[in-house]
Amino acid sequence: MHVLGHVARTANALEGQPERAQLPRLWSHAPELAAAHGPDRLRAVYFDYEGDHEAPYTVLVGVEVPERVEPADAPEGMALVSVPAADCLVFPARGPMPQAVVDAWQEVWDAFPSGTTGRAYSFDVEVYGPQGADLYIAVRPGARPAERAGGG
Repeated sequence: MHVLGHVARTANALEGQPERAQLPRLWSHAPELAAAHGPDRLRAVYFDYEGDHEAPYTVLVGVEVPERVEPADAPEGMALVSVPAADCLVFPARGPMPQAVVDAWQEVWDAFPSGTTGRAYSFDVEVYGPQGADLYIAVRPGARPAERAGGG
């Protein structure tokens, strides 16, 4: 998958501070990208992790583009990232946005707490469509989420 969009370096702790948060700025470009390329092509790619979900990472919010697009062809102020194939677990985000995506990420963090080794922390992708979004979380081969309280 190849995604063209706006990119920033951030960390989850920074996203809780409105004056330092990068995600709202990145998502402010989503309406124009959706209008130009179609809302079903919206993607958010998380990569270049420094550690687990508490460490800094890079995020790109954009649209999936054909393979023939070259990084040098990216418009000024935008970047192109190629997401390699990987073993993934899918966490659906359904309901009112953006809270449904926030809730799905909380499920990911609950399933793979800090200090566990199941997540690959290579590339994670949010794929948006008419029913909501699906979070594709890269995992190590054979990884399974942590058991949840209550047998779930």
